[in-house]
Amino acid sequence: MSSKDAALARKFGVVGGLGPLASADVFFKLIKSTPATRDAEHFDAIFEQQPFRSADADSDTLTQRKLYIFDLISSFEKRGVTTVVLPCFLSHTFIDELKANSPLQIVDMIEAVRSHVRRKFPSVRRVGVLASAHTRRKALFEKYFAAPEFEVIHPRACDGVDLVTEAVYGADGVKSGNLRGRPVELLRAACEDLIAQGANIIVPGLTEIALIADELGALRVPLVDSNLAYAQYVVSGQYQLPETIFKVGVVGGVGPAATVDFIHKIVRATPATRDQDHIKLLVEQNPQIPDRTENLIGNGPDPTISLYATCKKLEAGGADLIAIPCNTAHAFVERIQPHLGVPIVNMLTVTVRYLRESFPALRSVGVLATSGTIASGVYEKALASQGLRQVVPGPALQARVMEAIYGMQGVKAGFTTGQCQDDIAAAIDGLIAEGVEVIILGCTELPLLLRDAHVVGANGTRVSVVDPTDVLAKRCVAYAAAPPH
Repeated sequence: MSSKDAALARKFGVVGGLGPLASADVFFKLIKSTPATRDAEHFDAIFEQQPFRSADADSDTLTQRKLYIFDLISSFEKRGVTTVVLPCFLSHTFIDELKANSPLQIVDMIEAVRSHVRRKFPSVRRVGVLASAHTRRKALFEKYFAAPEFEVIHPRACDGVDLVTEAVYGADGVKSGNLRGRPVELLRAACEDLIAQGANIIVPGLTEIALIADELGALRVPLVDSNLAYAQYVVSGQYQLPETIFKVGVVGGVGPAATVDFIHKIVRATPATRDQDHIKLLVEQNPQIPDRTENLIGNGPDPTISLYATCKKLEAGGADLIAIPCNTAHAFVERIQPHLGVPIVNMLTVTVRYLRESFPALRSVGVLATSGTIASGVYEKALASQGLRQVVPGPALQARVMEAIYGMQGVKAGFTTGQCQDDIAAAIDGLIAEGVEVIILGCTELPLLLRDAHVVGANGTRVSVVDPTDVLAKRCVAYAAAPPH
């Protein structure tokens, strides 16, 4: 793609207000740098300026600056911006924080200047920098112009005066609109001091300096136009795409306790040594989704739209895949998946694959699930795809399974001991009597009652219990570690 095509394929958002005059200068140079021969060939851009009043860099003001920029970037995202232009060196001291919390490309200004210096002045080693006190304290330029390739030099104070800070931020400085006189004299003195220290080139670390560069007159070393270098770099598109953090979207509330259990299992399955190693989750806890079983075996409302709407919210939130920790809801997955732009990890499919891999000689599998799940045939079909036969409780025992899930003392009502456990134990005994050796807990509430990988029936027979929620959680963790293509 040519640079012209690349520019047209992107939509730029320029963060203004951090230095109104300088921001406008960068925006002008951005337009000027576009390889366009007519108006229609210029890129789509938004310039937003809500003047940021304070030039200080104390803790409170810095926080205000961070949140101001983040809000503007979020606004840009809603308006279709793909690439953020941030013409403020001080704000680049926290650019990593912004990048970590936005999916948009935020073009790095210091990286742009370094690229320009390397390309135009390949033999330069000693770089003089005209930067604010805060930028110097943060060693921002030392990070990019690192030794041994470069040596960064800053102007020395003169009679206790910080020449650069006074020239830009002083009462009669550039930020006050003074583009001649004392600010020029102070900056010229700063440049001469850098040259005296052996600087081979001078790089402005304040966007305002470009506004008075011509007034400085001829210097003995090159003075880079940082604003122009940034604008040209932005238009060129010669920068890396932002790193994306894999995000798992979770359709929650079906049911609520099962959702919490699923999240716990994701956390438990993640190989992490610190908080930041864990997987990014986006959970839409929507217990108002109509009951899936009531629809499948009765006259309950259709949950399709509610499930789809919830998935679309997760998709809009940047989810890379969607997990639905509800077995019965998978009876509706085939209806909605074709209309989504991200995949739903099918809990039933990954569970039966796990069964085949873990129990290669297995032929029959017991299934404890809602009557809706059984009536839909989703598990029967999934098991058959792996050459497995579904075995379910008889009618009387299935009624007890439903009571254990939906009853007044069932797990959906918050009970995990007592009658609900007795009902499930009876159903397990019935499946053992049918000769099964492995039982699927085909309702995400059931693992709240049976937390062990094995259970012993009344006759002393020991059978394996497979928790699809756990299988799904581990599969999501695996995808996050090595995203599917």
